[in-house]
Amino acid sequence: MKILVISDIHANITALEAVLLAAGEIDAAWCLGDIVGYGADLNECVQRVRSLPNLLCVKGNHDMAISNPESLAEFNHAASQAILLSRKIITEDNIAFLQKLPERVSNDIATCAHGSPRNPIWEYILDGHVAKENLENFSTPLGFVGHSHLPMMFLDEAIGKPMSRHFPLPGEQVSLTTRAILNPGSVGQPRDNDPRASFGIFNPGTMTWQIQRVEYDIPAVQARIIAAGLPERHARRLSEGW
Repeated sequence: MKILVISDIHANITALEAVLLAAGEIDAAWCLGDIVGYGADLNECVQRVRSLPNLLCVKGNHDMAISNPESLAEFNHAASQAILLSRKIITEDNIAFLQKLPERVSNDIATCAHGSPRNPIWEYILDGHVAKENLENFSTPLGFVGHSHLPMMFLDEAIGKPMSRHFPLPGEQVSLTTRAILNPGSVGQPRDNDPRASFGIFNPGTMTWQIQRVEYDIPAVQARIIAAGLPERHARRLSEGW
């Protein structure tokens, strides 16, 4: 079984379509939140995600902010500007979809959340200590998270020690033999100094994980962000992945 794992699309339909083309035929898609925010293509991205096969999708902080004005206090000025503009152009049907998304979902093998199993909307898992603490908050062998925009994984390799942090190379196939927390990176706004869209492929049959990267037409996305009146910073950062 081939499962596409994506996160942090951030209203970038060009990157999303490039990812779907590169992934090829899939059996299911797991989306770890933040379909919207920062970019100009929010309706297109929500509709495209909704069309994916056997979709499992959780809510990210930007998805929540589209329909919850009180959450704007948690965002910086540029991010707030993008959210306010997004509220003006998103369709009622797509708002309803985002509102209904769960904050956390589990099945037999994995627990999926945007930030962390412990704090699904807001917590970043960036180091082995925080990752280890989160193991107490879910019982499945694997956890899948986004939010940091960094393709990385944490493995529980030693009793009593923090989880070990790894940054798999694109195309490297990893065998999952211990409990792990996996992050596929960002489709629409990578922040690891690699501008290529990032995504993961998970095979539960063989318990393997692979990060993949794909190039897309960044200038076209930047032009749409500027034309929409969104902060220029959100366009500029796409060129270098920061």
